[in-house]
Amino acid sequence: MSDWRPIEVLLVEDDQGDILLTREAFELNKVKNRLHVVNDGEQAMAFLRREDTYKDVPRPDLMLLDLNLPRMDGLEVLREVKADADLRTIPVVILTTSEAEEDILRGYQLHANAYVSKPVDFDQFIRVVRQIDDFFVSVVKLPTHGQRL
Repeated sequence: MSDWRPIEVLLVEDDQGDILLTREAFELNKVKNRLHVVNDGEQAMAFLRREDTYKDVPRPDLMLLDLNLPRMDGLEVLREVKADADLRTIPVVILTTSEAEEDILRGYQLHANAYVSKPVDFDQFIRVVRQIDDFFVSVVKLPTHGQRL
C-alpha cells in the first residue's frame, strides 16, 4: 500500500523484563514500527504533551499502557488522555498483568480501546504483542498525526 508508514508506539511500562519482551516482539515482527518507552505515568503524560526532554518526540499512533505504574497509575493516565482533546484520538491498549474485573470495567469506562492481560509464558507474550502490533498496522485505520475535529 502506497501510504504505508511505520506507526509510533508508546509503551508505558516500568517492568524491565516486559519492556525487553515487547522490544523483542517488535523486532521479530516483519513491520518495523517505532517503539518508545517511558517508565511511569508522569513520564507518559510529559511524552504525550511533548514537555521537557520530550519536546521533540513524535506523537504516538498507539499507546500500550500498563496499569501498575509508579508516580501515576495507568488508569489515571488513561483518564487524562481521554479527557484531553489533543490526545483522546490516540488508541490506548491496556497491557497489564491485572485480570481483576474492576480494572477491566474501569479501563473500558475510561474509554480504553482494548484490555489485554499479559501472558506469563514468553512465547505467548511475544505472540500477543505481535498480534496487537499487526492489528493496529494491518486492520485499523489510524488518524493522521495531529488531526482532530
